[in-house]
Amino acid sequence: MWISKPIYESLPYFYLLAGVISLSASMYVNHWYWPTICFLTGVLCLVGGLVVLLKRRDSRRTHRRSS
Repeated sequence: MWISKPIYESLPYFYLLAGVISLSASMYVNHWYWPTICFLTGVLCLVGGLVVLLKRRDSRRTHRRSS
C-alpha cells in the first residue's frame, strides 16, 4: 500500500502527538481502567513515533553518504 509523501512524512509526528494527548488524557480520566489504557497507549505511541523518526533519519544519512 502506497500513501502520498506528505502523509508518509507526517506520520511520526502524528504518533508523537497522539502519544502526548493520550498521556495527558490518562491524568484526567478516572473511569474503569481508562487511565492505564491511555497511559500504555501514550507510551507506545511516543516510542513508536521516536523509533520511526530515528530510523528514517539514520536511513537518510546513510543513503546520503553512500551516493
